Amino acid sequence: MTGFGQAHAPLAEGTLSIEIKTLNSKFLDLNLRLPKKYAEKELELRNLLSEQLERGKVSLVVELQAGMKQELKQQYNHALFTAYYQELNRLAEKVGAAREGLFQLALNSPDVIQANGREELDAREWERVLALFQESIKQCDQFRLAEGKVLEAKLTSYIETIRVGLQQVEAIDPQRVEKIRNRIKGNITDFFGNEGFDANRLEQEIIFYIEKLDIHEERVRLRAHLDYFLKAMSEKQSAGKKLGFIAQEIGREINTIGSKANDAEMQKHVVMMKEELEKIKEQLNNVL
Repeated sequence: MTGFGQAHAPLAEGTLSIEIKTLNSKFLDLNLRLPKKYAEKELELRNLLSEQLERGKVSLVVELQAGMKQELKQQYNHALFTAYYQELNRLAEKVGAAREGLFQLALNSPDVIQANGREELDAREWERVLALFQESIKQCDQFRLAEGKVLEAKLTSYIETIRVGLQQVEAIDPQRVEKIRNRIKGNITDFFGNEGFDANRLEQEIIFYIEKLDIHEERVRLRAHLDYFLKAMSEKQSAGKKLGFIAQEIGREINTIGSKANDAEMQKHVVMMKEELEKIKEQLNNVL
């Protein structure tokens, strides 16, 4: 979701600058800063951002820097000012008062200063603004794509590291089962001696216990989840939330393998896979 785009263009009254920044966010969070002249177009810009950026904390800044040629922002009623000034001058002369402040008094009299009114937005100017806006969006998308390629490589690396851990688990699983079987038999023999227990019943109990520790299904599901994660990551449409759900399923299978392991060597690989999964979850915060 991290991106940046910026574009500039000259206008009749100055230079227009548009800047777009995007950061991580679970939802679309828009923050717009526009010149007063473009305030009426805020909703239109919000809709365009919503359509094209989908998700993230988005900041749009539009600045209009005045050029050398500037128009007056207010006008003066010359006739009214003259009438005020002459009347004030007559009053000052009548009472013998000083005339130093008469100009300012006349200038600040009612209706002397007149605003030009609300700035009108020219249709052709707004077309140029939209073109510049689209250029900024395009740059932001290109930035996101470049960052996405780097992120894709990282996520793929983490998934393959988990896959290596799964292969290690599969390699030591037969020995793990045999060690558990021998450990149980040894403990029973030490406790009861060579006599005093039913060997057939003991064998049944050992089989039942080892079945509870069987991780074959978890291994199959974990491998499928890893493959599905890579497939979802290659899809063109946004897959951030889907990847988050798949990561949850990957974590569930890894945790189940860890709870059933009952083997120190296997637990080492489980811990390693959990570490890689945490890296994946952290990076998924920046995926659309």
